[in-house]
Amino acid sequence: MARGRTTAKVSCEDCFFHRNMLCALNLDEACATFRPDHPEGLRPPQQMRLVFRQERRVRTTWAFPTAEEQAALHAA
Repeated sequence: MARGRTTAKVSCEDCFFHRNMLCALNLDEACATFRPDHPEGLRPPQQMRLVFRQERRVRTTWAFPTAEEQAALHAA
Protein backbone atom coordinates (compact mmCIF):
# COMPACT_ATOMS: atom_id res chain seq x y z
CA MET A 1 0.00 0.00 0.00
CA ALA A 2 1.29 3.49 -0.81
CA ARG A 3 2.41 5.71 2.01
CA GLY A 4 0.18 8.54 3.07
CA ARG A 5 -2.86 7.04 1.40
CA THR A 6 -5.63 5.89 3.69
CA THR A 7 -8.32 3.56 2.46
CA ALA A 8 -11.77 3.75 3.96
CA LYS A 9 -13.06 0.44 5.26
CA VAL A 10 -16.02 -0.69 3.20
CA SER A 11 -18.89 -2.61 4.70
CA CYS A 12 -21.89 -4.48 3.40
CA GLU A 13 -24.11 -1.51 4.35
CA ASP A 14 -22.26 0.63 1.75
CA CYS A 15 -22.95 -1.85 -1.06
CA PHE A 16 -25.41 -1.12 -3.88
CA PHE A 17 -26.87 -4.62 -3.68
CA HIS A 18 -27.45 -4.47 0.09
CA ARG A 19 -29.09 -1.04 0.01
CA ASN A 20 -31.45 -2.10 -2.78
CA MET A 21 -32.27 -5.44 -1.08
CA LEU A 22 -30.63 -7.45 -3.88
CA CYS A 23 -28.03 -9.19 -1.70
CA ALA A 24 -28.64 -12.78 -0.60
CA LEU A 25 -25.58 -12.92 1.68
CA ASN A 26 -25.55 -12.21 5.38
CA LEU A 27 -22.00 -10.96 6.00
CA ASP A 28 -20.45 -8.35 8.28
CA GLU A 29 -17.83 -7.32 5.73
CA ALA A 30 -17.91 -6.57 2.01
CA CYS A 31 -17.80 -9.55 -0.34
CA ALA A 32 -16.13 -9.95 -3.74
CA THR A 33 -19.19 -8.55 -5.54
CA PHE A 34 -19.15 -5.27 -3.57
CA ARG A 35 -20.12 -2.22 -5.63
CA PRO A 36 -20.39 1.23 -4.03
CA ASP A 37 -23.86 2.72 -3.93
CA HIS A 38 -24.00 5.98 -5.90
CA PRO A 39 -26.95 8.37 -6.27
CA GLU A 40 -26.98 7.76 -10.04
CA GLY A 41 -27.14 3.99 -9.57
CA LEU A 42 -24.88 1.08 -10.31
CA ARG A 43 -21.76 1.95 -12.28
CA PRO A 44 -19.18 -0.49 -13.64
CA PRO A 45 -15.78 -0.46 -11.94
CA GLN A 46 -13.26 1.92 -13.47
CA GLN A 47 -10.88 0.22 -15.84
CA MET A 48 -7.30 1.04 -16.71
CA ARG A 49 -6.75 3.49 -19.54
CA LEU A 50 -5.15 2.24 -22.74
CA VAL A 51 -2.17 4.41 -23.62
CA PHE A 52 -0.34 3.92 -26.90
CA ARG A 53 3.43 4.19 -26.89
CA GLN A 54 5.11 6.54 -29.32
CA GLU A 55 6.66 4.86 -32.34
CA ARG A 56 10.41 4.72 -31.78
CA ARG A 57 11.54 3.90 -35.29
CA VAL A 58 11.81 6.73 -37.72
CA ARG A 59 12.85 4.56 -40.65
CA THR A 60 11.52 1.17 -41.73
CA THR A 61 13.86 -1.80 -41.54
CA TRP A 62 13.04 -2.80 -45.11
CA ALA A 63 11.19 -1.27 -48.03
CA PHE A 64 10.27 -2.17 -51.56
CA PRO A 65 12.55 -0.71 -54.20
CA THR A 66 11.31 2.36 -56.01
CA ALA A 67 10.25 2.18 -59.66
CA GLU A 68 13.57 3.68 -60.78
CA GLU A 69 15.56 1.10 -58.75
CA GLN A 70 13.51 -1.76 -60.22
CA ALA A 71 14.00 -0.46 -63.77
CA ALA A 72 17.77 -0.24 -63.19
CA LEU A 73 17.87 -3.84 -61.95
CA HIS A 74 16.01 -5.20 -64.99
CA ALA A 75 17.60 -2.94 -67.63
CA ALA A 76 20.72 -5.02 -67.95
